[in-house]
Amino acid sequence: MARARRRRRARVGPKRGLSVRRGTARDAAVICELIRGLARYERLERQCVIGPAAVRRHGFGRRPYFETLICRRDGQPIGLALYFFTYSTFLGQPTLYLEDLFVLPEARGAGAGRALLRALARLALRRGCGRMEWAVLDWNTPSIRFYRRLGAGLRKEWILTRLTGAPLRRLARAGS
Repeated sequence: MARARRRRRARVGPKRGLSVRRGTARDAAVICELIRGLARYERLERQCVIGPAAVRRHGFGRRPYFETLICRRDGQPIGLALYFFTYSTFLGQPTLYLEDLFVLPEARGAGAGRALLRALARLALRRGCGRMEWAVLDWNTPSIRFYRRLGAGLRKEWILTRLTGAPLRRLARAGS
């Protein structure tokens, strides 16, 4: 009995001092650092070229393309959720699409990821969304386990499709 209480306290303890709030233009450098941390974790650091000016322009400019939530522990940024809204024609409702979810490796296991996802779920419901969607790398088994424990379904029948660089420019010029 005492051991169970200690275990419960240990799980609750690290969550103290966690806060989640919307990112602002003043957070641009922090947002970039957390995005770079995600790129390092995903072994894609060379592809990560974003800077604070792009974050301010695209996230907080006249027409924002994304929104952010930042999780802090005792005032220090430890996690980020970067998201935007799309539309599900089948559901006839908006969808919250989570582009990036990242928690610093040394801060994992203390509830930051769950706190960010809970805040996103509440936001999705407030904005009338029928679902939340995101992608996870197939080798990222800790995250896959975490998402499954939350009740998320993995849609392996869908293949992510992307046009970038020269193929994107070629298609834009085709037939013009």
